[in-house]
Amino acid sequence: MPTATTGDTVHVHYTGRLEDGTVFDSSEGRDPLAFTVGAGQVVPGFEDAVAGMQVGDSKTVKIGPADAYGERRDDLFLDVPNEQLPDDLAPQIGMELALRGEDGQAVPVRVAAVDDETVTLDANHPLAGHALTFDVELVAID
Repeated sequence: MPTATTGDTVHVHYTGRLEDGTVFDSSEGRDPLAFTVGAGQVVPGFEDAVAGMQVGDSKTVKIGPADAYGERRDDLFLDVPNEQLPDDLAPQIGMELALRGEDGQAVPVRVAAVDDETVTLDANHPLAGHALTFDVELVAID
């Protein structure tokens, strides 16, 4: 039976959990996730876990932050003076916004703090700094 190797398009069912057991994503009730091994379409630790699996194999793998969404970075926090915000915006902690990068691309951010003078925005991925556990089942290789 073939094993998943670099260049193969694989189809997997998965459930992703945080260290406290909270499910943050799952393919349950949906089509399997399809990606090409080695193309960088998923986090490195997930890709590494699938490489070498055969159709029908299942496993549970724990991925550290470095092989998932990286460590939280302090340089991705930005303090914005309130007067630079749109007049109709009432920022709340946890609110998701988008900034325009230098290349014109939208950069997703979350409001991390609000005070009388500034709003602190966090551009870290929401799962940055977290170890992730995935239950993975390989269902097909193209």
